[in-house]
Amino acid sequence: MPEAKYKRVLLKLSGGALSGEHRYGIDIPTLIRIARQIKLVIEMGVGVAIVVGGGNIWRGSEAEAGGMDRVTADHAGMLATVINALVLQDILEREGVTTRTQSAIGINQVAEPYIRRRAIRHLEKGRVVIFAGGTGNPYMTADTAAALRAIEIDADVLLMAKNNVDGIYTADPLKEPGAEKFDRITHLEVINKRLEVMDATALSLCLDHKLPIIVFDLQADRSMERAVLGEPIGTLVSSKG
Repeated sequence: MPEAKYKRVLLKLSGGALSGEHRYGIDIPTLIRIARQIKLVIEMGVGVAIVVGGGNIWRGSEAEAGGMDRVTADHAGMLATVINALVLQDILEREGVTTRTQSAIGINQVAEPYIRRRAIRHLEKGRVVIFAGGTGNPYMTADTAAALRAIEIDADVLLMAKNNVDGIYTADPLKEPGAEKFDRITHLEVINKRLEVMDATALSLCLDHKLPIIVFDLQADRSMERAVLGEPIGTLVSSKG
C-alpha cells in the first residue's frame, strides 16, 4: 500500500454529489461508490472526516426566493444534511467502515452532538466521522462548515469533491467549454477572481489558517485515493499557489 501524503483529511460532499445523475434525491449506487473510495483511503491509514451538504433534498436559497423566512429555510437545510449523513453512515458501515455521525444541531436520537475532542478521538481510532447540521447557524453554508471543521480537527487538507467537474476553471466548464483550468492557485487569487469554488467565508478561513484545498471530480477513477497520495489531480489551492 503506497504511503499517503495527507494523514488526516476532511472530505466535503455536496448534496449534488450524492444525487448522482439525478437533480434531487439520493442515488444509492453513487453512495456505494463513494463509500468504497473512502474505505480504500481508510485502509491506507488516513483519518477521514466528512461534511455533507443538503442541496439534493432542500435548497434554502430557493425557498427564500419563494418568500420563506431565511432562518427557517436554513434550519430545514440543516435537517437535510442530517438525512444525507445517516444514509451515508449506513452505507459506509455496510462496507465495513466504522462510522460516527455528529450533528451541530441537537438531534440526539440519531446522531451524537458535535464535540471536537470526541470527533478527534474517533478519528484516532480509525473511525470515519460525518459532520451534519452545518455549523448549526443560519446564513452559514456547508462549505463554511467544512472549512471550520477541517481547521478544528487539524486536517492536513480539505478535499472538495465535485460532480463531473475536475477542478477550478476561469468559468463554469459545463456552461462555457472554452474555460481554462487552473492546476494550482492561491486562496487569495480565488477570492480576487471571484471563482465559484466555495463561499468567501470558507475561503477566508482556509486562507487565514493556510489550509490547502484540493478541488477534484469525485466520479473520476481512484480520485480520492490519488488526492490523498498527493498525485496531481484537480486543482490545488494553497497559500503559495
